[in-house]
Amino acid sequence: MVTCVRFLRRSTPSTVGADPTDTDAAQGNGDSTRTAGKGRPTPKRREAETKRRGPAPPPPRTQREASRLARANRPDKDQRRRDAAERRERMAAGDDRFLMPRDRGPVKAYIRDVVDSRPHLMGLFMPLAVIVVLSLLVQVPSVQQYLSMFSLVALSVMILEGVYLGATVTKKARAKFPDAAINPLTTGWYAFTRASQLRRLRIPKPRVARGANP
Repeated sequence: MVTCVRFLRRSTPSTVGADPTDTDAAQGNGDSTRTAGKGRPTPKRREAETKRRGPAPPPPRTQREASRLARANRPDKDQRRRDAAERRERMAAGDDRFLMPRDRGPVKAYIRDVVDSRPHLMGLFMPLAVIVVLSLLVQVPSVQQYLSMFSLVALSVMILEGVYLGATVTKKARAKFPDAAINPLTTGWYAFTRASQLRRLRIPKPRVARGANP
């Protein structure tokens, strides 16, 4: 009778004697179900910002595309003119940030002051070049002879003055800047090219008056 009751009783699953690996697998399946959404690393801030801004545009494939892209990114004409005018003003004022490398530094500024403090015959170099051209164009032999002779004498005087000016400027610059490495050839040539220009055309503009003692 007891046996029949047990047979008719509803059976319940028992864990006794069950394989422990099945239980672990079931737990593992549950854990994997819970962690399935995290199957990738957390994106970095830079990557997130890049995705938010969108992908970078592809590089130009032809020269025409590159030119079109450069024109699109180029500032307008008015802005370029203002920038060019500002650069010219800063360069004329002697701002080292806008000067050419050969004009930068306190030594070069002092050389310019020494050259600008007195007049030079070398400042007539450009008019002399015009006279030389005229001597070649004029078909009168006597005029050509006198113009050629005058040009030769003037050029010789300018060369002698340039040598003297280079030696004088080098001596003064070394006395003013004893710790600076001053090359006499470079200094003399820089002074010569500065003095051979007309005063109003010199860049940077002269900042000392004639007769000053820099």
